[in-house]
Amino acid sequence: MAMAERLHQARDKSLDTVVTIVHELLRDYHPRDFAIEFWDGSRWEPEQGNFCRFTWHVRTPAALRALLRSDRQVACGEAYIYDDFDFSGDILAIFPVAEYLLEKHLSATEKLRLGSLLLGLPQNPHEAEPLSKLHGLRHTKTRDQCAVSFHYDVSNDFYKLWLDSAMVYSCAYFNSTDDNLDRAQTQKLGYICRKLRLKPGERLLDIGCGWGGLIMHAARNNGVHATGITLSEQQHALAQERIAEAGLKSVCEVRLLDYRDAGKLGEFDKLVSVGMVEHVGENKLPEYFRTAFQLLKPGGVFLNHGIGRAGNRAEPSERTFTDAYVFPDAELIPISTTLRHAEESGFEVRDVENLREHYFLTLCHWLRRLEASADTANEMVGEIKYRIWRLYLAGSAHYFQSGKLALYQSLLTKNIVGRSTVPLTRDDWYH
Repeated sequence: MAMAERLHQARDKSLDTVVTIVHELLRDYHPRDFAIEFWDGSRWEPEQGNFCRFTWHVRTPAALRALLRSDRQVACGEAYIYDDFDFSGDILAIFPVAEYLLEKHLSATEKLRLGSLLLGLPQNPHEAEPLSKLHGLRHTKTRDQCAVSFHYDVSNDFYKLWLDSAMVYSCAYFNSTDDNLDRAQTQKLGYICRKLRLKPGERLLDIGCGWGGLIMHAARNNGVHATGITLSEQQHALAQERIAEAGLKSVCEVRLLDYRDAGKLGEFDKLVSVGMVEHVGENKLPEYFRTAFQLLKPGGVFLNHGIGRAGNRAEPSERTFTDAYVFPDAELIPISTTLRHAEESGFEVRDVENLREHYFLTLCHWLRRLEASADTANEMVGEIKYRIWRLYLAGSAHYFQSGKLALYQSLLTKNIVGRSTVPLTRDDWYH
């Protein structure tokens, strides 16, 4: 038998095996509002009467082996970033199907049968993208520096492609779903400043200031002296450049500094931390809040803004795709745990607001902007990195929409002998 004929028969056998596995896994999934296309061009259309929301492209026979690994979320993510799988259409629509497959309960007999079929499929080795392999104890200063650099020092120009013009990399605030991203981020910055009730001449510290969007807004619009700290060298460099271009150097500055070393900056009237507490780690929350309490003058206010895991959702038992490829060492902690540590450090909790619907909308804007700049992004950071970020943004949007993640703004005060300095009502926040 000729070599070409033997290879053709092997491919046909692999196709039969993959079709059998897919049929078995999706037998009870209804309504199937997506198509499946295999590497030979054969195709399953959506179930009759259903609009096709996306097409799942199975590029190679090896693709379904990802479902056999113990860390299936990572494996399926890798199958996508290395193009064993691909998706055309709305990538947000894939996540209910992905969760169904990853969480599907199989009997011992089904596992044995499917496992034997999967093991018979070929392997597809890849030249792996470097994972976030960090060394040393978690949440030491050195390791935190490396973890932050892994995520934020990808490329300033890459982030410019899909963030708003002020480069605010956190949940926006939408007065209407029709708001564009620039408007929603400006509204968020103003909302934070109103919650802090900033006054001219006050000192404001932004812990984890990113590219400086909030401190520039506060200095320009509220007359404060604003300082930001970050561990990202690329953020630090660009933030300094933007402050100088805006003519704000006399009232605005950014330091390359760990929050644990911020005591050298003196005391502040107000503190804010936006999207940074996720990097702290649960075992470091007592130190984080003690440090903030010491930085704040008596009568001061601290707004802590961060993602939290839903309290009824268990911590993942396996490493996630985000752990491996996006946010190493990040920990998403239920708000009850975070606030307990804040109170034990001396803060009084004055207000907590969940903005998860706003983060879903924000992530949808980021995702569509990134997809619209796919060619440029691929040139800047390569196709694998583009696919990592596309999957991460889409997956995050799904988790916020489903309520598995939330975005909390917590307003904390350092009282003076039991007396807080906040007004009786919150009316001024909304006007």
